[in-house]
Amino acid sequence: MKTLTGTRFGDIEYDPEQTLKFPEGLVGFPHLHHFIVMPQTKPGPLFWIQSVEDAALAFVLTDPCGFFLDYAVTPDAGERSKLGIGDEDDCLLLAVVTVPPDRKITLNLAAPILFAPKTNRALQVILEKTSWQTRTPLPAA
Repeated sequence: MKTLTGTRFGDIEYDPEQTLKFPEGLVGFPHLHHFIVMPQTKPGPLFWIQSVEDAALAFVLTDPCGFFLDYAVTPDAGERSKLGIGDEDDCLLLAVVTVPPDRKITLNLAAPILFAPKTNRALQVILEKTSWQTRTPLPAA
């Protein structure tokens, strides 16, 4: 076990073998490759991932399909290869959540995260020729 200090969550003990791995980093953060998935303390669809390489950086993620029923992204062969999975393996979709001061929450649906539970790897991809936005507002309730 290792300890990560100075995070917004306090000191975190984690197993380096159990971190969520982003082989290519995140968009805008190509140097961040390992994240700790933080346990949820409140019920709901949002959860945090904490960077191991930079204690000051953590991101809120969610499953966008729970908000946008028509949202779908299928990884291509190259993306499956980077995730270390085959055609039959599960690949889940996640989106980075932004919560600005005005509390009008948006999701980045133009650059979703593909997550392979089998390998614990994730890949953020930029969708081309899409109508989804980087700051897609949550649908009205």
